[in-house]
Amino acid sequence: MPNASESDAGPPSPADRERGVTVSAGARLHVGFQNLSLARERLYGGIGIGLETPRVTVTAARADEIAAADPLVRDYAVRAVDVLDVPGIQINIEERLPRHVGLGSGTQLALAVLAATAHAYDLEPRVRTNAPAMGRGGRSGIGVATFENGGFVVDAGHPTNRFTTAPPDEGDWTVPPVVARHDLPDDWRFLVVVPDADPGRSGTNEDASMRTVVERADPAIADELAGVVTRKLLPAAAAGRLEAFGEAIREIGRKNGAWYTDAQGGVFRPPAGELVEALESCPVLSGIGQSSWGPVVYGVTDRGHAEEAVAAAEDALAERGLSGEVLVSCAATTGATVKKHHLRR
Repeated sequence: MPNASESDAGPPSPADRERGVTVSAGARLHVGFQNLSLARERLYGGIGIGLETPRVTVTAARADEIAAADPLVRDYAVRAVDVLDVPGIQINIEERLPRHVGLGSGTQLALAVLAATAHAYDLEPRVRTNAPAMGRGGRSGIGVATFENGGFVVDAGHPTNRFTTAPPDEGDWTVPPVVARHDLPDDWRFLVVVPDADPGRSGTNEDASMRTVVERADPAIADELAGVVTRKLLPAAAAGRLEAFGEAIREIGRKNGAWYTDAQGGVFRPPAGELVEALESCPVLSGIGQSSWGPVVYGVTDRGHAEEAVAAAEDALAERGLSGEVLVSCAATTGATVKKHHLRR
């Protein structure tokens, strides 16, 4: 299949206009980073998990220009049309992830738009190569990796001399390579609690916060995390040991929180901290933590105890006067799905 640079895509024919494509991708949890200190050779190094649900879904068809009702979808479509060198795209969002809560909504939507635009023109999206042009993969590679293949993922991070206290100019990076990926057992379930709270940090606000964190980060925490990742987390993921996996991601989350204490007002940001504390007393849950900047809180259990975990989360919200949504998902074993079809008229 030719790549975008080899395509000479002219105006869409009537037959092309009748063909559509649907791309759907699951959310991701971001457990934390392996290193935020400039004193170590590699910076960041994301750890995360692709989920089957909730999902973002977009539909697209060839067009002479860009047509998108949603402003953010349109912004990503402009980038996609440019990087793929195609005339235009008609694109709509059918299912969306909540924005800036810790589920990777921006990356999953951007890549879904890229993939849908590419497949509408019978092109390969080359997701990993083109993600920087879509403004994604600048720190963590977890969202890109889970969009590609799902699973539990650890990425290699970036050379510290490339990402000092600020990221390179937009698009001037490559997505971190995956150093470990495992499918997690199909009877594991991830509890996802989305409290109605202020959104997590993003954009320039996130950049400023990360710059402050990186400037002050204690390198000793990175050294401790290296031991947790190699001696606890990776063996537990490979062997499918739920309790050991949960203990490892719990420890990683708290060590990451020590870096972010000043930036977010504690090891976990409010109200995530209250929910983490409450859910730690639930005997069927382990690995309680905050995804990215929150406010999403997650934990891991098994299929047989999922209802009990949901009840505990609903009680935790109610007892603190919080509203929100409680979800349960298995880990994704594949990446985004692509389906071509005839458009409905």
